Amino acid sequence: MMTAAGLNKYRSIANRSLQNVMAYRNSYIINLLANSINLVAIFFLWQGIYGGREAVGGYSWDQMKTYLLVTFLANSVLSWYSETAISGKILDGSVAMDLLKPIDFQTARFAETLGASLLEGAMSTVLLIVFATFLTGVTFPHSPIVYLLFAVSLLCAVLVKFGVVYLAALLCFWSTGSLGIVWTRIALTNLLSGALVPLAFFPDWLEKLALLLPFQAIIHTPTMIFLQQADTLESLRLIGIQLFWGAALWMAGKAMWNWAVRQVTIHGG
Repeated sequence: MMTAAGLNKYRSIANRSLQNVMAYRNSYIINLLANSINLVAIFFLWQGIYGGREAVGGYSWDQMKTYLLVTFLANSVLSWYSETAISGKILDGSVAMDLLKPIDFQTARFAETLGASLLEGAMSTVLLIVFATFLTGVTFPHSPIVYLLFAVSLLCAVLVKFGVVYLAALLCFWSTGSLGIVWTRIALTNLLSGALVPLAFFPDWLEKLALLLPFQAIIHTPTMIFLQQADTLESLRLIGIQLFWGAALWMAGKAMWNWAVRQVTIHGG
């Protein structure tokens, strides 16, 4: 069990990560504006796809507008912290310094993620409210229970996405670069999580496959809960699946890290 002193160390890492984001706020603001422009572009794309239709793939246009906003929020929560934060340490050799520190590498990186996500989540929520103010027909839940379940699901989504990102970044122990790994991870995550299109739009076989993989826990589950396409019991079941994948990916990351560190030690790296 982690002691109070141990918790303070990771809290300090989270605070430092938040301060780093604020210190490089111009870069953060530009990234946020780019994501906002991307949201506007996707909105008009879907508006053209609907073209006066009442529903596409079981989603009404009002539901799709809400889906796009929730997807924007869920994606923004963990967009700043990517593979490059970890892979950079591995590729430039500075990970060796982390091996000497009395902290768990994986937990420290997760603390950094949470620190950055605090600001990203807050700013993205403000932008979401602004967008929703100017859009008509956006549907918001009336039950506080739905908002509570959505918040819990969003936190679980952060854990799952971190697990995917962390595993992908650790592959740099066996590669000479990170660009291909990052692009592959982003492509798989965006496609199979429902970030590009809802999973209901997929062919039946692909939808079933996506629902068996951890990626769907990042976007599909939070949006299902927010759009009230799942009742309370079903929402709790979906959150349970998120927690399962979060724990499974965490254990996989720990095992992969231990294997990588043994390889580095054996080869004298």
